[in-house]
Amino acid sequence: MIKNLCLAAIAALSLSLAAPLPALAQESPLRAGDYVEVSMIKVDDGQGLRYEQYLADTWRKVQEHAKQQGWISGYEIWTNEYGRDGEADLWLITYTPQLVDTAEAERRDRLYRDFVQQSIAQLEASSGQRAEYRHLAGSMLMRRQTWRN
Repeated sequence: MIKNLCLAAIAALSLSLAAPLPALAQESPLRAGDYVEVSMIKVDDGQGLRYEQYLADTWRKVQEHAKQQGWISGYEIWTNEYGRDGEADLWLITYTPQLVDTAEAERRDRLYRDFVQQSIAQLEASSGQRAEYRHLAGSMLMRRQTWRN
């Protein structure tokens, strides 16, 4: 009896494997695209113009340099038009074609410091000055999905 059940199970498995499995052969309709880094920024009241000037001068110059190097494929600034308590005022969005390993990240960091002509200590000091009026409310790393066809 057990032998007959085993033979029946093997026969059923053989038939199921012989049948076409279209669902397994299909590709996903989505294709992985750029990584999207979103920094959520909260700016103290009365400091919006000050931060916008930083974005227009320093941040934009650095983003354009990174884009020219091929490190990023684009960047955007979004505003929260109907912000509620605790929500970010701005979202800084950067599109990156691929993540890099530690060695490449360190190489890019050195090139970045050469480009801005600042040491790590100077960069940290300027970040600390901005922290007096702008605050990172959160960040996300997502990945854009595009249609395959």
